[in-house]
Amino acid sequence: MKQAIFFLFAAVFALSSCQGILDKEPIATLDAGSFFQSEADAVQALNAAYRPLLFNNRNGNFYWAFAEITSDEAIAGGDGSRPGLVELDAFTYTPRTEEFNTFWKLQYEGIAQCNLVLDNLPKVDMAEIRRNQIRGEALFLRSYYYFLLVQVFGDVPLFTSVAPPDQLKIPRTPKAAVLAQIEADCEEAGTLLPAVQPASETGRATKGAAYALAAKAFLYESKWEKVLEYVGKVKALGLYDLMADYQDNFRKDTQNNAESVWEIQHANLELGVGNFLNQWWMSRKLDGYGFAELTPAYANSFEPGDPRRRFTVAANNEPYFGTIYKNSFSSTFFSPRKYLQDTAVVSQPADGDINYTAIRFAEVLLWEAEALTELNRISEAQAPLERVRARARAQATDPTTALPPATVSGQEEMRQAVRRERRAELGFELHRFFDLVRWGIAKDVLPGFQAGKHEVFPIPQTEMDLNTELVQNAGY
Repeated sequence: MKQAIFFLFAAVFALSSCQGILDKEPIATLDAGSFFQSEADAVQALNAAYRPLLFNNRNGNFYWAFAEITSDEAIAGGDGSRPGLVELDAFTYTPRTEEFNTFWKLQYEGIAQCNLVLDNLPKVDMAEIRRNQIRGEALFLRSYYYFLLVQVFGDVPLFTSVAPPDQLKIPRTPKAAVLAQIEADCEEAGTLLPAVQPASETGRATKGAAYALAAKAFLYESKWEKVLEYVGKVKALGLYDLMADYQDNFRKDTQNNAESVWEIQHANLELGVGNFLNQWWMSRKLDGYGFAELTPAYANSFEPGDPRRRFTVAANNEPYFGTIYKNSFSSTFFSPRKYLQDTAVVSQPADGDINYTAIRFAEVLLWEAEALTELNRISEAQAPLERVRARARAQATDPTTALPPATVSGQEEMRQAVRRERRAELGFELHRFFDLVRWGIAKDVLPGFQAGKHEVFPIPQTEMDLNTELVQNAGY
């Protein structure tokens, strides 16, 4: 059953999003023991653990806003109906900003569901190979949710099993310990998961996704040798490659392709499993909300002739989802293109069916280039960097002049080349703010950013009130 379909069965297991995670009775007490009787029960419970991934209206997943609105790629547009987005743009948000509370609850909902599966799986009568695969998926999903949490909040409470009520109120676990848990769990998941899922199970976690997430966790710790080790594990699978056409990563009919390492499925079914970014990012001139308006600085950051500019940025007098884009479509004169669709091909704007590719092979290659650069292995770093540039060059109007191979004389020049390539290749794919923070340059790039404060976002006040063991991030 395709992931986009099996999300429909998630509601029976999901924790309510109306209250903080810490004031909910653990789901394990809701007769979960009697539920887990068969392999089908375990699979159904696992399916529910995928639901919080979605960028749909029900989830209210604002990870995109933390990554883009606070970065130099976008500003908050729209009609002001979401004041939290305006606060993110201006760095005036507080622990009471709604988007943080919604996001925190959503991630812990996914974690609780994963722990429910992991706790009960050993007692279910099933073939060991199926048990291992289900365990691998649950470990990977839990790792993914925790990775997002530490990106956004830093230290967070770590739960590796369903906790009884008297053990829910615990202090925050240091970020390094959470990342270590992610790395260990992804390593185990990689040994349990298949390299390829059957076509009928497209969207479930794979061995490559687990190893790639481990590589990303090591990247955030600047453990460059470990990054290379796990990038090597991904490449050794022999499954991934760059698509000849960059745009195939953002088209409905070419999704889940050879470049996709970890892709979150969406479907246009009018049942709440569609990609809401389609409406949230679309210009208001086309009945979108225009909540992310692309900055002129980003539009002008591409090298001359780089085709990724027109694949990523909508600009004046260019085709734009069934019409021609005009400056009036955005207060900045530019809008994003990725994850958006012509309104004629979706039954309703909020249910787009362009998937979100959280990790694609181009990024894995750029991790490799970055790690090699930081290890001062400059000549080796040029190969993965050039592989990414060569794909873009081939799609340029004049490949003989566009995007020449990077020629650098030292580590700092290569570092800047890799960072520029990430910006061009991965624009509006929800990486930019977190890149600026981990590189330590956010204060130099983002007006209003305060070093020592804005590297992380505030712990939601609702959670602080529910759990007196939590300590707020500095400056909030």
